[in-house]
Amino acid sequence: MTERIPVIEGLFTEGPEGPRLLGSRCVTCATPYFPKSLACHNPSCTEGRMEDAAFGPRGVLFSSAVQNYPPPPPAKYDEPYRPYAVGMVDLAEGLRVLGRIDTPDPSALRGGTPVELSVGHLYRDTEGRDVVTWQFRPC
Repeated sequence: MTERIPVIEGLFTEGPEGPRLLGSRCVTCATPYFPKSLACHNPSCTEGRMEDAAFGPRGVLFSSAVQNYPPPPPAKYDEPYRPYAVGMVDLAEGLRVLGRIDTPDPSALRGGTPVELSVGHLYRDTEGRDVVTWQFRPC
């Protein structure tokens, strides 16, 4: 089995309940943040004490686009390049998150589609490891 490593440590986790995005939430005003924030940036917040929070797995696709050409460095991808969908997803916890959308037909995506968080292949690194990231898939 190929070793899997996250594209960046600490952004997501895979547990018994499935994948979750790792962020934070203000204890005072409940504003959610992804990735984690050390301070609350809500101008109406009076205190801004932060706590760790996990977000997902369900959301609704707000909008999407197709990445038809290879992104510039430092982005990495496997050759040959394959177009993929990127979407803004509204999570139940009040976050709007950008992520890849795992779908066989990126051009068929529509706003309002229910999606769920998953962890999937991003690229294979020079050591042969599977570099993975969070993504969403229609459900």
